[in-house]
Amino acid sequence: MPSLRAVLESREKAALVRVEELRTELERVQAALAEAEEVLNHRVIGLEQYLEALAEQDASIEVGPDRSAAARGVDEPAVAGPRRTVARKENGVPVDVLGADYRLIMAVLGQAGDSLTARQTAVALGWDSSVPSRVEGARGRLKRLVERGWLAEDRPGRFTLPAPVSAAAA
Repeated sequence: MPSLRAVLESREKAALVRVEELRTELERVQAALAEAEEVLNHRVIGLEQYLEALAEQDASIEVGPDRSAAARGVDEPAVAGPRRTVARKENGVPVDVLGADYRLIMAVLGQAGDSLTARQTAVALGWDSSVPSRVEGARGRLKRLVERGWLAEDRPGRFTLPAPVSAAAA
């Protein structure tokens, strides 16, 4: 039968092993926590930079290289949130109810005189048309304007201002 001293020493060794296991686990958890906090900090900084960029973009919307929205005859937008719904066109509703990008698209199509594709619209807006997401962003905005009655799609992929409704037809 083992002596009391041997039993106590074996329990002490077991406790030391358990303490070391817990310290190792604590170090692993602390490292994971530090990594998660770093990721969180990067995300917070990224969100702040995104919101600052949106504020700057709303403050000075560029239509093309060295051409501001004011030079194109479009009023500067009131600062709005990053997302804005597109109002439906009704009789007498001005273009001013639209968001900044949508007003710029309306101005570009008004000056074009002919129908434009999404790529041509992106180029006219000064967006990099070699980036598919910018062209698709323009296409999405154009389609949204068609759905709300602001534009017409005379042929698939070709967008233009709708024909004015005459008083006799109304």
